[in-house]
Amino acid sequence: MAHFQRKPGPGNFSLERLFADVRSALPAGVECVLRVCPYFSVGIFPRIGNLLHAFKSQEKINHITGDVHYLALALPGRRTLLTIPDCATLERLRGWRRAVFKLFWYTLPVRRVALVTVISESTRRELLRHVRCPPAKIRVVHCCVSREFVPALKPFASEDPEILQLGTFPNKNLERLIPALRDLRCRLHIIGKLTAAQEELLRRGQIRYTNTPEATKAEVLQAYRDCDLVVLASTYEGFGLPIVEAQAVGRPVVTSNLLSMPEVAGNAACLVDPFSVESIRDGILKVWHDAGYRQNLVAAGLENVKRFRPAAIAAQYVAIYEELAGRNV
Repeated sequence: MAHFQRKPGPGNFSLERLFADVRSALPAGVECVLRVCPYFSVGIFPRIGNLLHAFKSQEKINHITGDVHYLALALPGRRTLLTIPDCATLERLRGWRRAVFKLFWYTLPVRRVALVTVISESTRRELLRHVRCPPAKIRVVHCCVSREFVPALKPFASEDPEILQLGTFPNKNLERLIPALRDLRCRLHIIGKLTAAQEELLRRGQIRYTNTPEATKAEVLQAYRDCDLVVLASTYEGFGLPIVEAQAVGRPVVTSNLLSMPEVAGNAACLVDPFSVESIRDGILKVWHDAGYRQNLVAAGLENVKRFRPAAIAAQYVAIYEELAGRNV
C-alpha cells in the first residue's frame, strides 16, 4: 500500500502531519510506503511530472492523501482511494479557472477512483453538491489529533486570560474577533502571518497581542498549554483541527455554529455565530465568567477527543484498504 502526498510548500504541512499520525498508528502487519510528489503542484509540466511519478510508483492499494487529486488519472481506479479535505478552492474560484480546477481536482478524480474519503459530514454534503456520484462512494473519516496533545490542565487566569487564535487567512475571521475583544482585559496570541490591515485593526482596537508568524508543531502545542481559551470562530472549515487539539490539551473552546465545527466539537464547545461580533464576544464572556460552564466544556472535550485519536482513525482507514483489496481479489 502507498500514501501519495503532495510536495508541501512553506507552511503547508497539515495534511502531511495528519497522515504521518495515521501511518504511525497502523496495526502490525499493515505496511505503507510514502510516495512524495517530486514537484510542487504548480503549472502544467510539474503536474505531468507528478503524474508520471505516481504511475511508476503505484502499489496494490494507492491512497491519494489530498491536494493532488489529479494523481488519480495515473493510478488504477479500482485500487485507489482519494481523500478530499474540503472544497474551499472550488468555492472561491470563478469562470474558466473554476471549470478547469473542478474537472481535474474533483469530477475526473472522483469518477475514476474506487472510493473517496472526506474529513467531515459537512464536507461530504458539500462535495455531493459539486460532483455527481453515488453517495455511498464517499465515506467520512475524521482527522486525528496527534499523540503529543494530552491534558495539561492549569488554573484559568480569570483576571487576564490568554486567548489563542490559530490562523490569519480570511476564513479564520480575525477581523471579527478583534472588535469582539475590544475593552476586554485579556491577551491575544495569534499564530499565523498578519497582514498590514490586521495589524492596523489590532492597533486601533488597542488589543494586547503577541504574534507567531510561523510555528512548529511543538510551538503550537506549547501555545495550547499556555493559553486559557481557544477561539476558532471561522467562517469556513473542512474539519477544524484546533477544536480537538484544544480539547485534548484541556482548554475550553469557542467555535462557529456552522459547517463541520459543531460536528467536530460535539457538545464540548461554546458555539457562536461567526458573522456576528456580538455573538463571538458573548461566547467568550460566557466561557470566561461562568466557571461551571467552562469546567463542563473541558470535561466534555476530553471525552470528545477520544473519537479522534490516531488508533481510532487508522482503524477506519485499514477497513477501507481491506475493502479495496477484497474488490481486487
